[in-house]
Amino acid sequence: MNDLVRKIAVVQGVPSAQVQRLFGTLVERWRPTSRLAGVIAEDHGLADRACSAGFLRSLGDGERFPIFQDLGAGAGACHLAGDGVVAAAGAVCRDIAGGCDLVVLSKFGKLEAEGGGLRDAFGAAIEAEIPVLTSVSPKFATAWESFAAPLFVVVPGDVDGIDAWWQAVRSAKQGGRAPEAQSVLRSLSLQVP
Repeated sequence: MNDLVRKIAVVQGVPSAQVQRLFGTLVERWRPTSRLAGVIAEDHGLADRACSAGFLRSLGDGERFPIFQDLGAGAGACHLAGDGVVAAAGAVCRDIAGGCDLVVLSKFGKLEAEGGGLRDAFGAAIEAEIPVLTSVSPKFATAWESFAAPLFVVVPGDVDGIDAWWQAVRSAKQGGRAPEAQSVLRSLSLQVP
C-alpha cells in the first residue's frame, strides 16, 4: 500500500478543540465537491465544568447527539453519555450505507478503545473502503494501532497537510497520481505504522 494514499488519516499532537475546529474548516471546504458523512464534536458551552464534551454534530443532517452527562457546576469528573455516542455512530453508519466519499469522525478515544462509542462507524467505513479522517489521543494510540494498523497515516494538525492527504486519496481513487499533493505529503514527513 502506498503510504501517501492510505485511506485513514489520523491527526495527533493537537488539542482536541483545535482538531474539531480544523475538521469543521475542512468540512466546509470539501462539502461542495465531496459527499461527507461523520460527526464533529462541539462543546456544551456550560461554565464551571471539568469536561468540555457536549455534542456530536452529524455532517449528514446537522443533528446534535448529546454526549455529556452534566454532573453540575464545580464537579471534578467528566462522564460521557455513551448512549449519545452510540446513537451518533448509528447515524453515521446509515450515512455511510447511503453513500459518501469521506467519513470524518471526531476521535478514537476511551469509548472506542473499549469497543464502543464510534467504533461501529469506524468499522463500517473501513469495510466499505471509504477514507476516514479522525484524531487519536496519545493515551489511546496503542488501542488505535491494534484496531487500525497498518491502514492509517498520521498527518499534521494543520489545514494544508490534511487537505493534501485528502487530495492525494481522491486522486488515487480516480486513478491519478496527484503529484502536487504527494509532494506536499512527502515534505511533511508523515508517520506510518
